[in-house]
Amino acid sequence: MPDEKPSDNVEKVLADLKGIEDRKQSLIADLLRQKAEAVKAFDERLAKLGYQVKDRAGKPKKSHHKKAPVKPKPPAGPSAGPSPAQTKTQKKA
Repeated sequence: MPDEKPSDNVEKVLADLKGIEDRKQSLIADLLRQKAEAVKAFDERLAKLGYQVKDRAGKPKKSHHKKAPVKPKPPAGPSAGPSPAQTKTQKKA
């Protein structure tokens, strides 16, 4: 070990860290692929049982939030505001 340079040790550690990070990324990618396959298989089994996949993708149909009543829009008239043809200088005059 006395004949090894400190930079060699640093390079070796950096290479090991890069190898570990590459392995970690490949394991993550493999887990994500396995998860996607499992979800697909589960969806296929549910479809065979008669359950349909909804467009809303798992969102509940009912909500505990109350919806605000829809207010009808007032008809557009002269009192509704300036017409689109008016400019800012016409408004001031």
